[in-house]
Amino acid sequence: MIQFYLNDQLVRPTLRAGSTLLDYIRYHQHLTGTKIGCREGDCGACTVLVGELRPEGPDGQPVVRYQSMTSCLTPLGNAHGRHIVTVEGISRPTDLTPVQQAIVAEGGTQCGFCTPGFVMSLTGHCLAGAATAEAARASIDGNICRCTGYKSLERATDRLTAQLVERDAAPERLQWLVHQGFIPAYFTDMPARLAELRAETVADVAARTGGQLPGPEGAAPLATYLLGGGTDLLVQRADDVLAAEVQLLYGHTERSFIRELPDGRISLGSATTAEDLRSSALLQARFPRLRQHLKLVSSTPIRNMATVAGNFVNASPIGDLTIFFLALDAELTLQDATGRTRQLPLRELYRGYKQLNRQPDEQVAEISFRPPAAGEVFNFEKVSKRTHLDIASVNSAARLRVQDGRIEEAHLSAGGVGPTPLYLRQASAFLTGRELTPDTLRALNEVAQQEISPIGDARGTAEYKRLLLRQLLYAHFLEHFPQQLTLQELV
Repeated sequence: MIQFYLNDQLVRPTLRAGSTLLDYIRYHQHLTGTKIGCREGDCGACTVLVGELRPEGPDGQPVVRYQSMTSCLTPLGNAHGRHIVTVEGISRPTDLTPVQQAIVAEGGTQCGFCTPGFVMSLTGHCLAGAATAEAARASIDGNICRCTGYKSLERATDRLTAQLVERDAAPERLQWLVHQGFIPAYFTDMPARLAELRAETVADVAARTGGQLPGPEGAAPLATYLLGGGTDLLVQRADDVLAAEVQLLYGHTERSFIRELPDGRISLGSATTAEDLRSSALLQARFPRLRQHLKLVSSTPIRNMATVAGNFVNASPIGDLTIFFLALDAELTLQDATGRTRQLPLRELYRGYKQLNRQPDEQVAEISFRPPAAGEVFNFEKVSKRTHLDIASVNSAARLRVQDGRIEEAHLSAGGVGPTPLYLRQASAFLTGRELTPDTLRALNEVAQQEISPIGDARGTAEYKRLLLRQLLYAHFLEHFPQQLTLQELV
C-alpha cells in the first residue's frame, strides 16, 4: 500500500506506483495550485516539496529534510512514507506567507501560472538553505517565468535573504519559521507522524518485496521497470511506466549511500542522487570544485531526484554524470535476480547506441572509484546553448597526474561526440609519460579526433562538436596548469 502525508492529511492512493504525483495531486485530490506545464521537469510550475525523515537533528534525533521536486516526473510510489507539500499546504487563511509577500512586494508575478512553483522552491529554501542571496537564487534555478524578466523575482529573493538572517540566529529554526508564518504549525508534528510510517517507507518495502509497490487489481502489467528518480524514464516512456509494475529504487536504504572504503576508494549506492553527490562533505574534500562542476548538471529539483545509476543506464551519449565518472575510471557492481554480483568497468558498459553490456535481470547496485590522490587534479567541462539548465552539446572530464612537467597518468572522457559516452582510451594512453607542452596538447587533439565520430544535430554540427572537444581538452590543462600553458600558445 502506498501511503504518505499530503499537506496535513494521510492519504492512501490506489493508483499504480508508476503514476505521476502531479496527476494524483490535481485529478484525485483536486489541488490545482500545482500547475501542469512541460511535463518534462523543465518549467518548474509543478514544483512541490518532498520531506523525508532523516536522523540529522541534535543527538541523532530524526528531522524532516525538505527538497523541491518536479511532481510531473515524481513516481507516485516515490512519495511513499514521505511528506508531500503543495502550495495549498503552506497557505494561510487570511494572509500571505512571507515568501508570497516578498514576490508581491517586488512585482514578481504577472500571469501567475509559474508563481506556485516559485513559492514552493523558495519555501523549501527557507526550510533548508543558507541565508545568502546566492543560495536563494539557486533555489529557483528550476523555475521558469515567461513574464517578469526575473529581476523582480531576484529582488524578492534578496528581500527573503534579509529576513532569514534572523532565522539563523533563532535557537529553533522550524519554530521560528512557524512563528513568522512561513509554514503552518502542523510542520512541527511531521517528524513524529513520519516516524509512525517508518515501517512502510520505500526502503523497508523494498527490503521485503524487491522494491515493488503493487498497484490496484486489474489488467496484467505490460512490463516491470526499474525506477529511480524518474527524471528520464517518465519523460521517455510515461505511458509504459503507468501501465507497468515498477521496482522502486529511489530512497532505498541499501542503494543510497556515499562512503569511503578501507582501501581509500569511494563507494556510492546506485540510487544516490546528483544532489547527494554535490552536498557530500566526503566528496567535496576530494573534489574542491565539485559544487561548481555539478551545478552544470540540470536544475536543483532534478538533481534532488536524479540518481547516478539512472544516468548511467539511460546510456545517453551526453550524460553528465556518466562522463564525470568515466574519467574516474569507475567500476560498477551488477547484481542479478538471484543476488549474484559481478564487477564491470563503467567504460565497458556501453556496446552501442542505447545498448548496455548487462543481462536483462542485472541492475547496478554500487559504483566505486579511486578519488584524485595527492598530486592529481580533476576537471569537468560542459558546453551547451545555455550555461546552466541545458543538455550538453559536448562535455568532457579529466583526471591527471603531472609531476615535474611530465604527465604520469591521464584519464579522459567525452560526451556528445559519438553514439555512446566515451572513455578516450587512445588519447589517455597517448599522454602517459609525455611532457606537458603546447605541442603535446596539439598532438593529443589529433589523437582524440580519431577516436570520435560526432554527428550534426540540434546542438551543433559535427565540425562544431570536434572544435568543442578540442577546446575542452585544452581547458582541462589550462584550468590546472596556467603557469605552464597559455591559450595563446595553443591556438
